[in-house]
Amino acid sequence: MSELPRRAVTRTARLAALPMGYAGRKALGLGKRIGGKPAEAVLADVHQRTADQLFRTLGELKGGAMKFGQMLSVMEAALPESQAAHYRAQLTRLQDSAPPMPTGIVRGLLARDLGPDWASQLVELSDVPAASASIGQVHRGRWADGREVAVKVQYPGADEALRADLRQIGRVAAIGNAVVPGMDVKALVAELQERVVEELDYPKEAEAQHVFAEAYASHPLIDVPDVVAVGPSVLVTEWVESEGSIAKVIAEGTPEERDHYGELLARFWFSAPGLTGMLHADPHPGNFRVLPEGRMAVLDFGLAARLPERGFPEPMGRLIRIASTGDADALVAGLRDVGFIREGIKVEPQHVLDYLAPFVTPALEERFRFTREWMREEFKRINDPKDPAYTVGLKLNLPPSYLLIHRVWLGGLGVLAQLNAEAPFREILEEYLPGFAG
Repeated sequence: MSELPRRAVTRTARLAALPMGYAGRKALGLGKRIGGKPAEAVLADVHQRTADQLFRTLGELKGGAMKFGQMLSVMEAALPESQAAHYRAQLTRLQDSAPPMPTGIVRGLLARDLGPDWASQLVELSDVPAASASIGQVHRGRWADGREVAVKVQYPGADEALRADLRQIGRVAAIGNAVVPGMDVKALVAELQERVVEELDYPKEAEAQHVFAEAYASHPLIDVPDVVAVGPSVLVTEWVESEGSIAKVIAEGTPEERDHYGELLARFWFSAPGLTGMLHADPHPGNFRVLPEGRMAVLDFGLAARLPERGFPEPMGRLIRIASTGDADALVAGLRDVGFIREGIKVEPQHVLDYLAPFVTPALEERFRFTREWMREEFKRINDPKDPAYTVGLKLNLPPSYLLIHRVWLGGLGVLAQLNAEAPFREILEEYLPGFAG
C-alpha cells in the first residue's frame, strides 16, 4: 500500500463493519450466557475483541478515523476498571504509534513542495520512516547547515480520506460510547468536523509552531523544535532526539517521573495561551517527548487554536476561583453573566457546584494527585442519570469560545490521571490562568 486507503467506499465499508462486528459479538455473548458461560467471562471477551477490532481499524485507516481513536485514548482513565484492563493496551497504542506507510512517494513530494533542487538543502534523508501518524509520516534527515531535521510528509489522499471519515465516523458512535461510557461521542465527532481539517494546512501549522518555538526558546525544561522549511504537503522542523513519549512514562515511569512530567504538561497547557495567544489543542501523550535531564519536547501544532482574547478568557479563572470558595450562589450568578446558564433556566446552585467538581477539586489543595480512580468516579457521577449533577449538565450551555478549551482541559485531566501525577495545580492556576488569583 503506497498511500492512505482513500476510496470513500472502501473506508466507509471498514468503518461500517465496526458496529456490525460489535453487535454480532454482543449477540454471540448473549448466546454463550444462555448456554451457561459466566457473564463476566463473556463480557471480558466482548470488550477484548471490540478493542482489538476498533483500534486496529482506526490505526490502519489513519486520517480522521485514527484521530477519533486518539481523542478517545486520552479519556482511558475514565473507563470503568472492568473495561480498562481490556482496552488500555489498544488505546495507548494509538497515543504513541501507528502502522507505518511505505515511502516511495516521499521524494516526489519533496521535489514538488521544496523545488527540484531540494536535495541540495536536504542533504541526507532516511528512507525508513521514523514515525507514522494520522495524516503523515516523519523521516529523519540532515539540512545543509548541519542540523538534524524531521521531515513530515502528508499522505497522498489525506484530504479526501479525512473528509470522508468525518462524514462517516458517526457509524462508530455506538462503539465509542461502549468504550467510554457517558462520553458524548456525537459532540466529539462534531468537533472533529469543525477542527481537524486544519491539520491538512502545513503552512498554518508551521506558523503556529514557529510562534511556540520562539515563546519557549529560553525555557529550561520545555523545548519546541523550530520550523526549517514548509510546503503544502511537507513540513521540515528541527529534529528531537527522544527515547519515547509521555505514553512511555504512563506505561513504565517511576513515581518521580510521573510527577515531574505531569507538572510540566500542566505548566505547558496553562502557560502557552498567555505566551503565544494560542492553545495546543491535541493533548494525546504521543505529542510530548521525553528528553534528557527531565526536559520535554512538544510536537504537532496542526490543532493550535488561535484564541480570540490571545489567552484564556478572564471569566474562566474567576469562576473557578469563586467555585473553589464554595460560594454556589455567586458561581451561578457568574455563570449566567458569561452565558453558561441561559436566561430562564433554573438550576440548584449546589448541584452546579457539584457538577463542576472535576475542574475545581484540583485547585483546592496545594498539591493534588490525579488518579484513574478520581477521574473514574467524577466521570461516572456526572454521567449518572440518578445523580443531580447529571441534570445540571443538560441545562448548562457552553459558549463557542469555550468549546475547545473545555475539551483540551478534559483531555489534559485524562492524561494527568493516566500518569497518576501529583502537581501544584493551584499554584499553576494562580500563575497562568487570568482571573484565578483574584
